[in-house]
Amino acid sequence: MVEDHRHCVVCGKPTDPDKTVCSLSCEEILNRQQKSMKRSRMIMLLIFVILLIFVIVTSIFFPHT
Repeated sequence: MVEDHRHCVVCGKPTDPDKTVCSLSCEEILNRQQKSMKRSRMIMLLIFVILLIFVIVTSIFFPHT
């Protein structure tokens, strides 16, 4: 039988069932990845809002006739 375990989400090594990472270095890597993903999502949201505002403003000032 295989002992109850999980795999580290960063490097894939087996770890305890109650942990998601195997070491402090993997935890730091995971934190950096999550911070980068959060920043990317915020940038994409900002771009979407700017484009939406642009479309609304151009449709108001330059109506299609």
